[in-house]
Amino acid sequence: MTATLLRTAADLHARVRTGRRAVVMTMGALHEGHATLIRTARKIAGPEGQVVVTVFVNPLQFGAGEDLDRYPRTLDADVELAGTSGADAVFAPSVDEVYPGGEPQVRISAGPMGERLEGAARPGHFDGMLTVVAKLLHLTRPDVALYGQKDAQQLALIRRMVRDLNFGLEIVGVPTVREEDGLALSSRNRYLSPAERRTALALSQALFAGRDRHAAQEALRARAREVPASRARAEALSAIGESRAAADAHAVATTAGGPAAIRAAARLVLDEAARLDPPLTPDYLALVDPSDFTDIGDDFTGEAVLAVAARVGATRLIDNIPLTFGTFGDAS
Repeated sequence: MTATLLRTAADLHARVRTGRRAVVMTMGALHEGHATLIRTARKIAGPEGQVVVTVFVNPLQFGAGEDLDRYPRTLDADVELAGTSGADAVFAPSVDEVYPGGEPQVRISAGPMGERLEGAARPGHFDGMLTVVAKLLHLTRPDVALYGQKDAQQLALIRRMVRDLNFGLEIVGVPTVREEDGLALSSRNRYLSPAERRTALALSQALFAGRDRHAAQEALRARAREVPASRARAEALSAIGESRAAADAHAVATTAGGPAAIRAAARLVLDEAARLDPPLTPDYLALVDPSDFTDIGDDFTGEAVLAVAARVGATRLIDNIPLTFGTFGDAS
């Protein structure tokens, strides 16, 4: 399949529209993660629908000293990959097309959620991101828009904007695509030297360590629920040699562990990577509620996000994984 390159909104609007239109927004330098988004969009749009991939390096998202000029631009390769992945068109507008009057005087504010984690590390980033997403949604007029879960805070803010401002379209999050060694795919990975890339693996390894600690805790909570802490039950278990297992399960479920233990398991990996050559320089590690990106407490139940950001050399990378709390119910 060959994707048509379009430079103006007028050209896009002139295309005959049939079925649902699904949009995948990118800043270019497409890789397999983007291809997965496009293939998912193709399934959602169906054979009668349209898939549009936007390629626009948004200057409003880059702060002072960030990599706007260095950000990779590979439009020819992007159009080819988009087409082979199922896109009908690539919409690659100029800065003047998106911001015809120069930088916009009126912008969308990301609010308090946009000031946490990535927002604290990159002031103004999410205001610029939401502003361009809003403009591209208006320019492309989709029925559904797809975004990667690797940028979890971005996805949460887009969902909030669409809901709060009544955009009237569906937002779909697509799971993170990883290399075989666990490194999350990112356009910025190409900046890494071989040695830096080895160090960068600590991001995903830290998340996996936290995930494994979480799985162990949830399993122990399930065990504790099966073994109530009653005297009669304890005596019965003791008769068959299970009292120690019951005690261990209750101890872990009710005292040790929790979000703090998950963060600690992940932090240990990051601390070790900080001593590598080249070293990893962590920015943040957080276990948060995806509805507002505030830290979760010990009694939290539901979906959470374990997120990390760090620098290796001159390259800043982010990653995250979802965790579910309370899968097995509360411990008895």
